[in-house]
Amino acid sequence: QYICIDTARDHNYAERVSSKSSTLQIRVTAEQKEALRRASRRAGRAMSALVLERALPPIQLRFEALLRALVKAEERSYAFAELHDLLTSLTPMELPVAVASADLSPLSTYLQNYVAALVEQAADQKRVAPPRWVREVEALEEPHFATELRGLRLHLLAASPVAFRRRNLFVDSALGDRV
Repeated sequence: QYICIDTARDHNYAERVSSKSSTLQIRVTAEQKEALRRASRRAGRAMSALVLERALPPIQLRFEALLRALVKAEERSYAFAELHDLLTSLTPMELPVAVASADLSPLSTYLQNYVAALVEQAADQKRVAPPRWVREVEALEEPHFATELRGLRLHLLAASPVAFRRRNLFVDSALGDRV
């Protein structure tokens, strides 16, 4: 048995991902196919939409889009604000789904550490385990302070949240705060 998922037919998903269309074929047992058919009927959704949303939840796609936006310097402050808002709005059940994987390779070492610290702090606040990729991000070799004002550095050393200090990032506000 095969299920063909035509992303051109699933307009919501096609709009979120790209304007190109393609077909994905997956092998399933007859029982699995029938179970998916029943689930899609109960949800009132097309089978392809149901499968795609479970494989790539919208909150995970949103997180990945924000990571891509961080690459562009002109969008960085907005992307960080949106990332902050996304992480603070997620429930303890949604957070692990949203941040399960992250391609940080296009980001600078500084940005990789900042994103990892935000995700680690969000996980701590929601009392869930951070994703494995957070531990794989190596801390900055040199300390990075959020200000050039030398008089504030002592304050930043003491006030920075643990997830940031561990990465040699010294900031005054963290997840849940607005400056």
